[in-house]
Amino acid sequence: MAGDQLEVLTALDLAKTQLYHFKAIVIAGMGFFTDAYDLFCISLITKLLGRIYYYEAGSDRPGSLPPNVAAAVNGVAFCGTLSGQLFFGWLGDKMGRKRVYGITLVIMVICSIGSGLSFGSSATGTMATLCFFRFWLGFGIGGDYPLSATIMSEYANKKTRGAFIAAVFSMQGFGILAGGIVAIVVSAAFNNVYHALPFAQDPRGSTVPQADYVWRIILMFGAVPAALTYYWRMKMPETARYTALVAKNAKLAAADMSKVLNVELVEEQEKVERITKKDNNSFGLFSKEFARRHGLHLLGTTSTWFLLDIAFYSQNLFQKDIFSAIGWIPKASTMSAIEEVFRIARAQTLIALCGTVPGYWFTVGLIDIIGRFTIQLMGFFFMTVFMLALAIPYNHWTHNHIGFVVMYGLTFFFANFGPNSTTFIVPAEIFPARLRSTCHGISAACGKAGAIIGSFGFLYAAQSQDSTKTDRGYPPGIGVRNSLFVLAVCNVLGLLFTFLVPESKGRSLEDLSGENEEGEQTQQPPISVSV
Repeated sequence: MAGDQLEVLTALDLAKTQLYHFKAIVIAGMGFFTDAYDLFCISLITKLLGRIYYYEAGSDRPGSLPPNVAAAVNGVAFCGTLSGQLFFGWLGDKMGRKRVYGITLVIMVICSIGSGLSFGSSATGTMATLCFFRFWLGFGIGGDYPLSATIMSEYANKKTRGAFIAAVFSMQGFGILAGGIVAIVVSAAFNNVYHALPFAQDPRGSTVPQADYVWRIILMFGAVPAALTYYWRMKMPETARYTALVAKNAKLAAADMSKVLNVELVEEQEKVERITKKDNNSFGLFSKEFARRHGLHLLGTTSTWFLLDIAFYSQNLFQKDIFSAIGWIPKASTMSAIEEVFRIARAQTLIALCGTVPGYWFTVGLIDIIGRFTIQLMGFFFMTVFMLALAIPYNHWTHNHIGFVVMYGLTFFFANFGPNSTTFIVPAEIFPARLRSTCHGISAACGKAGAIIGSFGFLYAAQSQDSTKTDRGYPPGIGVRNSLFVLAVCNVLGLLFTFLVPESKGRSLEDLSGENEEGEQTQQPPISVSV
C-alpha cells in the first residue's frame, strides 16, 4: 500500500531518465571498473611471478609459484573483499552511503600502488608484501559492492532501476577487458625492447630482469580510474531514501533531490516521523520479524551468489590453466616469460570481448522487460548446459580449440546475462532502507566466500590425475574435466535456490521492502514469478 509514500520518493520513482541518472551510473560504474581490473589482473601475472621468483637453476621447467603461495596470491584479495563487504555494508547503513563511499576509493588507490611497489629481501618477503597490499585492496573493493548497488537503486526510478544497477555492474566487464588490454600493451612493449629466447633455448635468459617491471606496472595501473573518480563521488548528494527513512531528515532529502530533479519538493517531516515509527520500520536484522519477512529472501540472495561465484571466479582466475590444458596457449618452455604474459592476456581478452562484456549489456537491455527471476534462472540453466557440453566430450575439445573457446565463452555470456548480474541487483532492491546496505554486503560476502572456495580449491582440483603432469609442488587433482562437472552441479543448485528470490521488476523499493505497509497487516511480499 503506497498511500503513505513520501513525495520526494514518489518523485524519484516516477522521474524520467535524465542526466543525473547517467552521472550516477558513471561515478558508481568507474568504481566497479576498478574493482574488476584489480581483482582479475592478478591472474595475468601469476605465471610471471613464478618465473621471476621461484626458478630453480637446472630445472627443466620454468619457475612456478608454490601451491601455498599461489593460493595466497590468488585468494587473499577475496578474503579482504569479503571483510570489506560486511564492514562497509554495515557502515553504509550507520553513517550514510556517501560518507563511506570516498573511503573505499582512497583505500583502493593506495593499495593498488602499494601492490606494485611490493619489495622484499627474498621471494617470500616480496610475496608477503604483495599479499598484504592485496588484502587491503580487496577490503576497499568490498565496500564498493554494497555502496554502489544501494546508491544506484535509491537514485533510480522504478521503471528502469534494474537497467541502471546492471549498467553499473556491467563496468566490471570493461574492467576485466581493460586488464587484458593493459597487460597486452605492457608485455608487447617490453618484449619488443627486451626480447628474450624461449625457456627451452635459454632457461635463465628467458626471464629478463626488466620483466619485474611488467607485473608492477599492470598492478599499479588500477589506481588510475579510482583516483579520477574520487572528486565526483564526493560531489554526489546523499540518497534521499537514506536521508529521509534512516537519518529522518525530510528537509535535507527534499532540498537535495530538488537540485537533482530540478523540481520543487515539499519537506514532509511529520510524515517521515510517522512512517519511521511504524512497527514494520523498526525491526532489526536479527529479529524474528526480519526472519519472517525477509529470512527466505536473504537465504536466496546469499546462496545463489555463493554458488554462482564458485563457478564464475574459478573460470575467470584459471582461464590460463584451462587454455594451457587444451593446448590453446603453447607450453611454457616454448615461450619467454614476457611472451607468456602476452599470450595469456590475449586469450583472456578475447573471452572477455566475445563472451563477458556482451552478456552484461544483454542484461542491461532486457532486465526491466523480462525480469530478474527469468534472467537468473535462464543463466544458471545455460551455464549448466555449456559446462556439461565442455566436460562430457572433454577429450574432443583438446583437438578442437576454437570450438572449446566458443563453448567456454558462452558460459561467460550466460553468467553475465544471468546470475552474475542479478545476484548483484536484487539484494539492493528487496530489503528495507535501514538494512539495505548491510543485507547487500552479507549477500556479496557469501558470494566472495564462494570465490575463495573457487580460487583456492580450483588450484588443486584442476591438477591432472597423473602425478607426472601436475604443476610442481601440487598433488594430483581430479583434472579440469571433473572440475567442470563440479561447477555444473553448483549451477544446478543455484538454479534451485533462485526460487527463493522475489521478482522486483517495476515495483518501488518501499513496496518491495514493506516500508509503506501498515504495521500488523503486513504480509511477506509475494514471490511473483513470470516465466
